[in-house]
Amino acid sequence: NLVLCSKGVPQTMAAFGLEAFLDGAGCKLVFYLHRVARRVSLSTTCLLSGFQAIKLCPSISRWMELQIRSPKYIVFCCFLCWVLHLVVNIPIARCVTGPINSKNMSMEKVYRYCSSHLSGTLFSVTAVIFSFTDGMCLALMVWTSGSMVLVLHRHKQRVQHIRSSSLSPRTSHETRATHTILILVGMFVSFHALASILSYWITEIHNPSHWLRSISVLVSSGFPT
Repeated sequence: NLVLCSKGVPQTMAAFGLEAFLDGAGCKLVFYLHRVARRVSLSTTCLLSGFQAIKLCPSISRWMELQIRSPKYIVFCCFLCWVLHLVVNIPIARCVTGPINSKNMSMEKVYRYCSSHLSGTLFSVTAVIFSFTDGMCLALMVWTSGSMVLVLHRHKQRVQHIRSSSLSPRTSHETRATHTILILVGMFVSFHALASILSYWITEIHNPSHWLRSISVLVSSGFPT
C-alpha cells in the first residue's frame, strides 16, 4: 500500500497535468517513502520465503526447529529490514529537491515532479549498488522457492502409491502448492527485475520518452498491486 500510494498517486497527478504540486519537503518525503517501502517489501518477501523454506525442508528444519516455532524471530527480522532501509535511504532522499528546471541527471526522469542535484556518475554508481542488492534478493527468492518446489515434488512421489488407489480426480495438494509458488515467484521476479532494468535504463538516457517513464511506473507497481 505504501509503495502504491507514494508513487502511484503523485505520478497520476503529474499525468493529469498538475505541476509543482509538491515542494522540496514533499518531494523528499514521497521519494524517501517510496524507496523505503519498495525495498522493505522486497526484503521481507524474500525473508518470509526463506522462513517458509526452512520450515518445509527437513534437512534444515531439524536444527532450526526451536527458533522457527516462535513468530518473534520473523517479526524481529522484519523490524531490522525496516530500520536498515530507513537508514540507508536517508542520503538518497537528501539529494531530492523540488521541481526545478535542471539539466543534470535527476530523478525528474522518473517522477517528473521532483528533481535531484545528484551527479550523473554518483547516480549511476548508486543505481548499480541498489540493483546488485535487488539481484541478491531475487536470487534468494528463486533459491528458496525452488527448494520448496523440490521438497513438494519429492513428497508427492513418496505418497504416490497411497493415492493411486483413490478414484478422486482432484489435483493433489502438492501440485496446487507448487503451482501457487511458481506463479508468485514468477510474477515477483519478473516485475522486480524488469522494474530495476527500466529504472537503470532511464537514468542512463539523457532524455527518456514519456512512454518509457510510464511503463517504468506501471511495471514497478505491478507486483504490489
